[in-house]
Amino acid sequence: MSEPVKENAVPAANTEWTPRIVAFCCNWCSYAGADLAGNNRLEYPANVKIIRIPCSCRLNPLFILRAFQRGADGVILCGCHPGDCHYSTGNYFARRRMTLLFSMLNYLGIEKERTRVEWCSAAEGVRFAGIMNDFAEKIKALGENKRLEDLRCKTTK
Repeated sequence: MSEPVKENAVPAANTEWTPRIVAFCCNWCSYAGADLAGNNRLEYPANVKIIRIPCSCRLNPLFILRAFQRGADGVILCGCHPGDCHYSTGNYFARRRMTLLFSMLNYLGIEKERTRVEWCSAAEGVRFAGIMNDFAEKIKALGENKRLEDLRCKTTK
């Protein structure tokens, strides 16, 4: 005897996991580099969500931890090249702050490879797209991040 067919049954879709990536980009260089990549129709993953920040030094490390807590699989910080910061020394402060954060990630249960700091100017649209493609591939190879995920933020399926 065959099983009855459920009326509200949804057919299984071909769902491939895609990583959620958050990119914090400096307004003056990296965000403009992302804009240039878009204007030149360069491809980088659509699952990279860009958040514009005034300067890389304005990124509080807690924002990165919160992104992981909210379900991000990878977080990247893109800023001006050292010495080219619109605010003179902002990226030096960002580099020091991120170095301290990276030393604590393993203690918090997050692989260090899930975060990255890159310097990209406004004229480097090709470089920006390459960085995002490379980072997305590395995150996809690492797999889904479930270590710091907050159950309150999880959506039910």
